[in-house]
Parts: sequence; structure tokens; C-alpha cells
Amino acid sequence: MSSPDDSGSTIPSGCSVFVSFPELLMLGEFVFGGLVWILVASARVAFVYDQGWVMFVSVFCFVITTVLFILYMLGVQRCSSGWTVVDVFYHFIAAVFYLSIAVLQATDTRAGLYYGKTYRINIAATVFAFVATLLYTIHAISSIVRWKTSS
Repeated sequence: MSSPDDSGSTIPSGCSVFVSFPELLMLGEFVFGGLVWILVASARVAFVYDQGWVMFVSVFCFVITTVLFILYMLGVQRCSSGWTVVDVFYHFIAAVFYLSIAVLQATDTRAGLYYGKTYRINIAATVFAFVATLLYTIHAISSIVRWKTSS
């Protein structure tokens, strides 16, 4: 007979989300993704359509990461199977999206006619976008390893 904790999900729940390795990265993804969002929103932009994509990705990933983190804390992954696949899929897509906006932000910062404070804000947004890309990539790889070892 299986226990209630034996649902096949290897994603932790409750307060253990704060101490498990891949889920701990979600806090960094939340912080650095939020910083990208705030910095891009506060700077004057030369390439409006490019910055629209940057804002969409940063806000989308910020919201979905927050929702997933709360759901994992509540233990929703223990009620049904398939959450490890959701975790892998989301973090892989987020890593690809963040790589696209990090490169786009770097290109626009280099090509734009920014001076002074706006230039520094865009450089900081670029650096934080690359840090968020790294965090999402590490989380995606860790989620793939967890998914493969659990099946």
C-alpha cells in the first residue's frame, strides 16, 4: 500500500521547497527576472518592439515562476502525476526565452544611442538577463535529470 507521500512526484512541497536544489533556484529566477522587468520598464528605449518582447518574457516568467513556486509549496504536485514534466518543459522554455531576451537586450544596448544613466540601466538589465538565463538553464538541466531518474 502506498503512502500519501508516494505519488511519484520527486518535487518537494511545503518548506522543503526552500532547501531543495532546483527549487531554490526559483528564488534567484524570481529576483533576477524581476530586476530585468523593473530595469527595462524604468529605462528609455530606442527599440520599442524589441523591448516589448523583453518585457513580455520577463513578466511572463516572473508570474509563472511565482505561481509554480506557490503551487509547489502547497503540494499540488503530490495530487497528480506529470508535474516533473511540467517543471522540465517550463524551465526549458524559460531558459530559451531568457536567452533570446538577454541577447536582444545586449544588442540593443550596444546599438542604441544611450548615454549616462539610461545606458547603465540597460547594461544592468542585460547582465541580470544573462544571470536569469543561467539560473533557468541550470534549473532545466536539474529538472531533466530529476525527471529521468524518477521514471
